[in-house]
Amino acid sequence: MPVIYLSPSTQENNRYVNGGSEEEWMNRLADIMEPYLSASGIRYVRNTPDMTASSSIRASNAGTYDLHLALHSNAAPEGQYGQARGILVFYYPGSLRGQEAANLIADNLKTVYPLPNLVRTEPTTSIGEVRRVRAPSVFLELGYHDNPDDAAWIKANLDPIARSIVLGLTEYFRLPFLEPTAPRPAVVDVNWGYLNLRDRPDTSSAVLARAYDGAHLSVLGQWDGWYSVRFGDLVAWASADFITLV
Repeated sequence: MPVIYLSPSTQENNRYVNGGSEEEWMNRLADIMEPYLSASGIRYVRNTPDMTASSSIRASNAGTYDLHLALHSNAAPEGQYGQARGILVFYYPGSLRGQEAANLIADNLKTVYPLPNLVRTEPTTSIGEVRRVRAPSVFLELGYHDNPDDAAWIKANLDPIARSIVLGLTEYFRLPFLEPTAPRPAVVDVNWGYLNLRDRPDTSSAVLARAYDGAHLSVLGQWDGWYSVRFGDLVAWASADFITLV
């Protein structure tokens, strides 16, 4: 099961023209992304607002992640405040996986941003969270927070933005996209010892854990005879035939 390092901005001094900070609004976006990620079987580890870009990079590099995803909003250079609009999706040049993820996320953001021709991907070596992380990396600049129209769009569209980003991630990881629902309590119901909890909704995928008959878990989503489930701290896939909702 894929696992990402989710890194919303920690830049509390970058102020939005209509109130709040980059740190605040990107963390709100990450909050909304989490149920979408879990429902679709994507695990995540997330930085915290008291961290910095450098400590987020260190934390990412200390683990083994399939993608490093940084959430930011942009600001125009001095003398051009409020004049720029658009979304930039950065990746490291030569990283085929990073470029693939960037393209898929950008394509999905074009469906929700009001000026889709201003959504573009760019390679970069100047951003630490692209250049210095071990995992393939995507660094999002989701509009210009010094522009009144972009700032208003971000605040009013956190859910569509979150949904479109996670949809791009499911395409990247070749997973079904599932709308999040309220977790439903359930129990394992097998005639033998245990139920395999798997990396993907496929009987040939890796087994991440075993849940014994009668074990309690939470169902997060459903797809084609499979449930995405939370079992303790683990998010995994399990055959719906052997789980009973309670």
